[in-house]
Parts: sequence; structure tokens; C-alpha cells
Amino acid sequence: MNILAIDTSCDETAASVTFNVKVNSSIVWSSSSLHAQFGGVLPSLAQRKHQERIDYVVTKALGTKHNNLIGIDAIAVTIGNGLAIALEVGINKAKELAQKYKLPLIPISHKEGHLLSAFAQPKTGDTQPLIITYPALGLVLSGKSTDLILIKDIGDYLLLAETHDDALGEALDKAARLLGFGYPGGVILEEMAKKGNSKRFTMPFPLKDDVVKNRFSYSGLKTAFVRLFATIKDPNKQDVADLAASFQDVAFEHIIKVLNYQIIHSPFPIKDLLFGGGVANNVLLRSKLRKLCNKYDIKLHLPYTKKLNSDNAAMIGVCAYLKYKDSDLTNFFDYESVDRNPKNKL
Repeated sequence: MNILAIDTSCDETAASVTFNVKVNSSIVWSSSSLHAQFGGVLPSLAQRKHQERIDYVVTKALGTKHNNLIGIDAIAVTIGNGLAIALEVGINKAKELAQKYKLPLIPISHKEGHLLSAFAQPKTGDTQPLIITYPALGLVLSGKSTDLILIKDIGDYLLLAETHDDALGEALDKAARLLGFGYPGGVILEEMAKKGNSKRFTMPFPLKDDVVKNRFSYSGLKTAFVRLFATIKDPNKQDVADLAASFQDVAFEHIIKVLNYQIIHSPFPIKDLLFGGGVANNVLLRSKLRKLCNKYDIKLHLPYTKKLNSDNAAMIGVCAYLKYKDSDLTNFFDYESVDRNPKNKL
């Protein structure tokens, strides 16, 4: 199944052509540098930039092989979660193309795309298809999501734990902004933390008086970080590095503790953990997760390239194939029923 996928959930305008789980093309145009002056994504600006770039990105993804969508079997589009007016741009483009070329239009959850992104394969090479044992665990960590999910099967999920307030990626960006790193700051925070001492400053552990089992929370940690930073006069580079390391370490240990609880108390043997989302690119967190997985003899699966952890359309196409490869695609011609769902939770 050749699928043209479109994603405009935040500040990346993305389109891709996938063949089954192989990524034949993946084009992403980001406007993040334009949002930096505002310290975060400005929805109206994101919408305008999507409108300016959507045609170019889709055309680039299709290339000459699929001129006029020849050979494309279906169109998949992100309907949520994300910014409503940004999602609308991708959905409108997908509807326009589906109607023009009389193709099925498949609505897909952005979060589910991240969840299943480890199934994607490059278009060349002898990569073996990902085979996992169900039920498996899925961890999605990004600027919008902090979710631990039980994957009973493709399309059949149970939410085990979610954020009570801020998402992990959002919290990392806020800490980075306080330290003067700008937006998006999570990647810079990670680099500074590598030079820091995570034990120098004592940070409160989230929900320490609660049984850490099915909730994530970063609001209290963020507030404590703001107060701690205010006590340091004229912080030097080492102070900043130590602060970054301290914040990051506690934030990640919170993830590990919740995950550890769920593994121990799972009524099913867990053999596989799928990990996706922007925060999945963090080397320290990957290391902590590998250590935990080794402890319980669990295989950790990540996308074949870090580019698939950031917002992209390739994961949307792969997700659409995995969910509906055995379905009757004639069920996806009700174009008007496809609408944005900003708070989509799978």
C-alpha cells in the first residue's frame, strides 16, 4: 500500500510517501526558528507558515514517481493531538487531494504515530521487520505527550500513566528557557547537562508522597527549579550546567520509577518496549531506559533514525498501514467526517 501522509500538528509542515512500513520519502519544513522570538509556538504564525509551505512539501514528498498521485492508494492525515488551526491546514490539503483523485482518506492520531514509529523501515537495506510480543509497552514523550501505554495489539491500547500537568518535553523547554537557552531549548539543555554535576543541587522528586504508579507530574519540579535559580546570583557556566543536569536527572528518574512500577505490577509478561517522541532523542534517557530494560530482559525499540522522533509524516503513513492494511478502504471516503481533534488521546 502506497500512502501519502500529511502532518501539520505543530510547527513542522510534513509530508511523506510510505510503502507498507518503508519510508520512501519524508519531507519536513520547520518554522521553529521563527517561533523562537516568542519563546514558544505561536499558533497563528504556525498556521500561516503551514499554508505557505504545504503545497511545496507535498509535491516534494511525491516526487516525479507519483506525479498526479499515480500509484498512491490512500492519503493519511494527522487529526490530533496538536494545535487546532495548524491541524486544519493539513486536513484541508488532504481532503482536497482525496476528493480530486478519489482516494480513501485515513485520519490518524499524532500520538499513535509516535507510538508505532519504531515499526518504520528505510526504503533500502535488509532491515528485518519489527516483530514484538503482545502485550507490549509504549512510551511517548514529547512536548505534547507524556504517556505510558499498554499495547494489546495494533489499534488496541490501554493508557497506564499520563501527565498530570506539564508534558516532559514542555518541562525541559521551560527549564531551558529559564536558563537562557531560548526555544526550542531541550536539545541545548541536554548538551549543557553533559558538562554538569547532577548531584550538586537537590531537586524535589515529583509526587514523592504518592505511590508512583500511574501519574507523571512536572509542574512542581518546574516551580522548584524557578525558585532554586532565583537563589543563585550571577550564575556562571558551571552553575548553569549543574542546574541543567540536576533538573534533567530528576525529570528522567520520574519516568523510570513509573515505568518500573508498571513493569513489576503488570499481570502480563512484558518483552518489548516501544519508545517514540521528541524526547526519545535524549542520550541520557535512552541510557536509563536501556538499563531498566536489561534488568527485566525487555527489548527497547526506537525508530531507525532520530528524525522520526521529531514531528514527521512518515510515522503517520506507517501507522495508517499497520492499522488498516487488512481493512476495506472503501470505508474511508466520507471526507466530511474527517475533522481536527486537538486533544486526541488515541
